[in-house]
Amino acid sequence: MDKELTKKMVSRLNKIEGQVRGVKGMIEQGKYCDDILTQIASVQASMGSVAKILLDSHIKTCISPRLAEGDEGAVDELIKTVGRLM
Repeated sequence: MDKELTKKMVSRLNKIEGQVRGVKGMIEQGKYCDDILTQIASVQASMGSVAKILLDSHIKTCISPRLAEGDEGAVDELIKTVGRLM
């Protein structure tokens, strides 16, 4: 994984970490459940965004070269990975 991509994902994860702390604070403060659930949905969407970036990189830098070398097991690995994300 290149340094720019790593930097981008770490930045996003730092923001997500802040969102999670915010959700925790909302729960501790007894905020309205629907508002908390909205924030949780936002965190999940943000994590999905990071996962998509990482999956794209994984396919391009890990799976594709293995396929070019004839490693058919890479397809099975990719299928399992995508299955976990769904």
